[in-house]
Amino acid sequence: MKELVAGIDIGGTGTKFGLTDRDGNVLISNSIRTNARESFDTYLAELHAGIESALAQVGDGYQVVGIGVGAPNGNYFKGTIDDAPNLRWRGILHFIEEFKAYYDVPMALTNDANAAALGEMLFGAAKGMKDFVVITLGTGLGSGFVVNGQVLYGYDGFAGEVGHVIVDINGRECGCGRQGCLETYVSAPGIVRTVQEMLGWSKSDSALRKICYDDLTAATIAEFAQKGDPVALKAFDFTAKTLGIKLADMVAHTSPEAIFLFGGLANAGDLLFEPVRRYTEEFMLNLYKNRVKILPSAIGEQNAAILGAAALIWHDMDSKNEQSPQNISAC
Repeated sequence: MKELVAGIDIGGTGTKFGLTDRDGNVLISNSIRTNARESFDTYLAELHAGIESALAQVGDGYQVVGIGVGAPNGNYFKGTIDDAPNLRWRGILHFIEEFKAYYDVPMALTNDANAAALGEMLFGAAKGMKDFVVITLGTGLGSGFVVNGQVLYGYDGFAGEVGHVIVDINGRECGCGRQGCLETYVSAPGIVRTVQEMLGWSKSDSALRKICYDDLTAATIAEFAQKGDPVALKAFDFTAKTLGIKLADMVAHTSPEAIFLFGGLANAGDLLFEPVRRYTEEFMLNLYKNRVKILPSAIGEQNAAILGAAALIWHDMDSKNEQSPQNISAC
């Protein structure tokens, strides 16, 4: 039987899942609506049915040997989702414990950025690296740290929340309940808000003024920046500087070989990468200058979340094989 791992990515709107092989191929994928069911039990039953349907479509000769899950506020140590603000179910959700009713296989759960970091290490541009950081730039800002080949979880499983370091103590309100968090400035909604503020106080002749308030998106801002729009370019520069300063601070904590930027905002390419590299170097401690690479992810966005979740299991399996007695050479 050929081994497959199910990768599950739980988002506020939808849950993606797919069956992956050890080489990082997604044989089949699908999705269900996350918040369509009132009870968490009903949601898990629907998710199980989806995975079983996918397995049936793959055909005979395959078996699921593990399940990896990326989730908001995912606690790796407990296998729980803790008070995720974008899910309809409140409190602590015991995902692993309850999903064990359907599958008697190894399972692991963590937040989506940690999963993305493992996916980059196993299947992407971080192959061969043992110290790096993945920054996900989407609706929020997530971060996953790999130190000495292992994901950094910290004491309670929630280490590495770069999106919630403070940029301005009197700054923008954040969904976490505080003010001035980095993700309120460096994210897709963050750059939209930056443009809206700039249009409010700037007299620049910007074509963005013709865009309806509700239709303004990060992709639209990138499009106008490519055309040389002054406000769009200024917004990208402000966003890059804000991120660059915090990346320079972050480097002092773990001294990574590389920082990978991933997600919708990173799709702007050099509009973001060029100034981020410049500002990161400018504010970097001299000890680290010209040593840290800032790179795009090498995993396509379509299956990145599924591969990242599945990498939780493949990585654990590889680690156990490396530690097994038959893989230790005699002196």
